[in-house]
Order: sequence, then structure tokens, then C-alpha cells
Amino acid sequence: MHADILIKNSSILTPDFKISHDQNIVIKDQKIIAIEKELTQTYEAKEILDGKGKLVMPGLIDAHTHTNQQLLRGRISDEYPMIWTRIMVPFESNLREEDVAISAELSCLEMLKAGTTGFIDAGGSYMHKVAEAVEASGLRGVLTCSTMDTGAAIPDSMKTTIENNIQRNKDLFDSYHKAGDGRINIWYSLRSLITCTPELIQKVYETAHAAGTGMQTHMNEYTNEISYCLENFQMRPYEYLESLGVLDENFLGAHSILLSENEMDLIQKYDSKVVHCPISNAGKGFTKSPGLMQKGVSIGLGTDGSAHSGLSLFDQMKVFKSLMRAFWGVPIFDPVVMPSKNILEMATLGGAKAMLQEEQLGTLEVGKKADMILIDTDQPHIGPTHQLTNTLIESANSNDVSDVIVNGRMLMKNREVLTLDEEKIKYESKKAMDDLIVRAKI
Repeated sequence: MHADILIKNSSILTPDFKISHDQNIVIKDQKIIAIEKELTQTYEAKEILDGKGKLVMPGLIDAHTHTNQQLLRGRISDEYPMIWTRIMVPFESNLREEDVAISAELSCLEMLKAGTTGFIDAGGSYMHKVAEAVEASGLRGVLTCSTMDTGAAIPDSMKTTIENNIQRNKDLFDSYHKAGDGRINIWYSLRSLITCTPELIQKVYETAHAAGTGMQTHMNEYTNEISYCLENFQMRPYEYLESLGVLDENFLGAHSILLSENEMDLIQKYDSKVVHCPISNAGKGFTKSPGLMQKGVSIGLGTDGSAHSGLSLFDQMKVFKSLMRAFWGVPIFDPVVMPSKNILEMATLGGAKAMLQEEQLGTLEVGKKADMILIDTDQPHIGPTHQLTNTLIESANSNDVSDVIVNGRMLMKNREVLTLDEEKIKYESKKAMDDLIVRAKI
């Protein structure tokens, strides 16, 4: 039988997040068609990968990032508030189309080299250029436009009417939804509750619901966001959204740090999804992840973009484990408050659920899309190990990703990215950053 890719004699991360050794994986027509220790058929594959000394695992999914902010790397750390008004607004309001294009390409390049096969973008300017970068890179992406119609700290150039906000997102949806062999999905979004009127929030939900697609926003990230809802609506953020009728299983709340018990119950009630960004969140509070897990809430992990932390989910997983153990585990002497396999699940299947694509992504199973990465485990900082799932969290890093496959296509082989011109992107992004610093006065 003919196949596209055959991975021979590898270890794999199973759907129950254990390790199975000496497995063969067969990929054809974008999907996994066989996972077997002893192949029951003979396959003639266009590409054969030797999996010895490698672990094959589902591709990591960055469930909350900002490709528009890639050229802000290193600028906002060690800054006093308010970073949003002093740095990020001038930066974003001065972005040009060509800046977004190179920023998106650099984001895709960094994600590919870090083992991230899919991501959810929080939205920004010129999102058609992001779609073009995703299409070229071979990655899988959920994209949306940045949506704002109010807010004293927001310049008029970044705000527009409800009609224009919806139309801009509709145009993106009509042009790119299911583009790139189905790898690109277009959602609707709110930038934040503070920058969106109740009328805009309801209209975004109605439009997304009618299109059968997802809706996302930043939730419970800052105290001023909660104060805004309490002062204006006498409700906390999730309670406010429930009152507007916009919470459902297609709603994604990025961050969701400062949650009340009732808000956690609302997330569970409506089967809404949440995404934690451990490194970015650590400066704002501690997520109630163990409590959300007990309620069966789906949790994904995100980077919040390069401006906050770089785009390595391996870094996020490592930090997340330590934060959860220190904040929730130590006070009650619970050293297993956040097991490694749960964190791996968040970075893979949790991200797939956040993307509303868990039927196709997130685990290595026959019939699912062939989105996977190969980790070089034959290294002194990884092997030998008593428990590889623990070592993946404790010691593995982005540089250990040797190969990346998305939609059944090789995107990176032996650390060489095959779909993007790495040297050109690095050169052009440096020039774009230098120009932006002057133009935005940051």
C-alpha cells in the first residue's frame, strides 16, 4: 500500500499520555492510517523517518498568542504600569501591513522550531497577512480580527463602529475560513470587555453563532477589568457575559486568572473553554487550575505572544508545573497537585479542545489528522529516564524538537524548516523592529 510518510521504530505518547515503545506510524492523505508495533501491511512511503531515539507526540497547540506583537520581544519586561497605554497602544497603532506580515512570518518560524503545530491568535491588525503567513508555513491556525468600539485609553484609530468591526471580521471569514487545506479557521473576537460595548459583544456573538464558529476574548486577567464590570454592571466578567447570553461551548476565555467560585461554576455550566498563559499570568495572579480541572473544565496553554514570554510551550509547561506546586501544592502538602501528564494534555488535547477541533487533533490516533512532532530523546539531559513524561516537562526544550509534521506534511526535518526562508525572515524582522521603535516612539 502507498503512504506519504512512514515513521519506523519510535516511541509514542499515547492518548492516555503514557509512553509506548517500538511503534510504527503510517500517514496518508493528511491522516494517521496506522499505529502498529508490527505492521500488518507492507507500505511504500514517499518519506521514511527513522524513529529510533525519538519520541513522537501530538503537536503542541498554543491556545492564546499575539502574532502582531512579535516585534515587541524584550520591550515590556521590567516596566511599570500601564504597559498597555505607554507601550502596547503606540506600538499597535503604528503597525503597517508589511510589519504584520513579517511579524506573522517570524511567529510561524519560531512556533515551528518550538514544536507548535497549531495556534489561536488573539487578533490584531491586517489579519489577512497573518493568514497568508500561516498558509505558507503549513501550520494550523485560528485567526480573528481585533474588535474594539470604546475605551478612553484607546486611540480613535484603533476603534471603529459595530458595523465596521463585524464587517472586517466577516471579510476575513469569507476569504480565509477553511483555507490552506482546512488548516485555517476564522473566529470572532472581543479585544477585552473594557473596549467593547454590550451591543458589540452581543453582535459579535450573534455573528459567530450564525457562522458556526468560535468566539474569544481576554477574561479576568486584570483587576481593573473586574472593577469595570462591577462598577458598570454590578457583575463580575463571566457573570456579565452570561447576562448578555453569550456564554456557550464555543466561547474561549483567555487567561481566566482572577475567577470567583461562581464564575468557575459558570464556565463549567456552559462548557466554555479557558486558556492559561503561565509565564505571562505569573505577574498578575495564580490560576485556579486544580479547581477548574476538578469541575471538568477544558484547559489549554498559551504563550501570550513573544512580547510576554517567547513562543515555547515547553517553557510554559515547565513554569506552570512549578507555579502550581508552589502556590497550590505546598500550602496543603500536595506534591502531585499538577501531574506532568495533565500538563502534557493541556498543551495538546486541551489546545485542540480550545480550537474546537478535538475530534481531529490533540492525540495520536488512527483517523485523526497527522499533526505531530518528533523529540530527540537520545540526549544527556533527557535519557535515560525513569519516566519520560516527567522528563519532558522537567528537562525537554524547544531545541529538542527534530521534526514537525502538520496535516500529513513535513514542515521541519532535522531542525531545518522546509516551508519558510529563515535567514530572510530574521533579516527583515530586525529592520522592521528598528523602524517601529522610531515610528512608535517606544
